[in-house]
Amino acid sequence: MTDSSLTYHEFDDCLWVRCTSRGSFVNSPALKNISEKYLAHGGRLIVVDMEICPGVDSTFMGTLAGLARKLMAQGGYLQVASPTQRTRAAMESLGLDMLLDIDPADAGWQVDIADRRAVLSQGSSEATSGAMNELDRTRHVLEAHNTLRAMNHKNNETFGYVCETLEEDLMRHEAELASKD
Repeated sequence: MTDSSLTYHEFDDCLWVRCTSRGSFVNSPALKNISEKYLAHGGRLIVVDMEICPGVDSTFMGTLAGLARKLMAQGGYLQVASPTQRTRAAMESLGLDMLLDIDPADAGWQVDIADRRAVLSQGSSEATSGAMNELDRTRHVLEAHNTLRAMNHKNNETFGYVCETLEEDLMRHEAELASKD
């Protein structure tokens, strides 16, 4: 599956990623991919614009948490712009507000947010994760959920069964591939 619901532009001060549909397991690999490329080149601030994003799933939130941790380790920040109340509540319920800044009033980009969005609508790049096979997608979803689990005890209880199931799926897929060789 591929998805072009993420557009992005690298401004002087940040990587701006706009999510134009639901943030999910489908587009979170693309978010991770473009963000890690930005980090590899010394980037320190990623802003995920969710103004028109109707919601997020746990894989997308786990991907955000993983990116926020990587940024923090490098002295950087992940910030979320304009989430819906529902999306904000979902992120806060899992503790993401402890790792990333949700709509920070003092962020430098707040003064020109409309201009940044205009740049994206006039010819920004579309993020794609490429065609992921089932094994890679399972690994990605498992990594996102393990990140959420590691954040706090409540998340560990909430996502424990999901991670166990994904680990079983992963072992089964790897065994199937090994038997084909």
